Amino acid sequence: MNNDNNYTDGNNGNNLEAPVNKTSSLNNMNALSQYLKSTAATREGREIPPLDKWHPENIADMDLVIKANGEWWHEGGKMTRQSLVNLFATILWKEESDGVTEYFLKTPVQKIRIQVEDVPLLINDVGIVKENEVSWLEFVTTTGDVVRLDDEHPISLQAYQPDNAAARIDESQIRPYMPVRNGLNALIGRNTFYHLTEIGELTEHDGKTMLTLQSGGKSYSMTMPDR
Repeated sequence: MNNDNNYTDGNNGNNLEAPVNKTSSLNNMNALSQYLKSTAATREGREIPPLDKWHPENIADMDLVIKANGEWWHEGGKMTRQSLVNLFATILWKEESDGVTEYFLKTPVQKIRIQVEDVPLLINDVGIVKENEVSWLEFVTTTGDVVRLDDEHPISLQAYQPDNAAARIDESQIRPYMPVRNGLNALIGRNTFYHLTEIGELTEHDGKTMLTLQSGGKSYSMTMPDR
């Protein structure tokens, strides 16, 4: 059997067959959640599965939208079970082809296409942690990802323009983003970014306000957007 369709038991290294009929569809909320829960015992904690090693040929669609504010909506209703959102977030996958970006919930047997208005992850907490006498800025997403500010995970300010404001450039917003995993970016929430301005140092340079943050023994600076 192809190993891409197996999970690996971290305790003994044995391959465990994913308990799903390959001919069945997982683009149903209940079917997908039951499938993920049935395989969760093969992973420790919130470990992200090896999505890059899975190459399912079957693709389906689900009426699931990750809103620009980080909320998950299914069939027109907001998902309120955070545990289920956290579970689905572990299999988020991004693909780009010919300038088109698509997002999926990816399993060994099927990719379920979903819609993302902006980016799929939202950072809602930041703190300072010390490791070997070195201080790091550590960020946490609403779905449990933890990432530190470093050269591979910098903060960038980019324009976001809602679809319903496509013709009105004045409605575009400058938002702070940060890469997290597997090409997935996270929006840094408004309150969290405000906290960053308190943690960091604000200075004026050539009429622009600069925010400088310290993490891992390095400095990271960015030009703040005009208010």
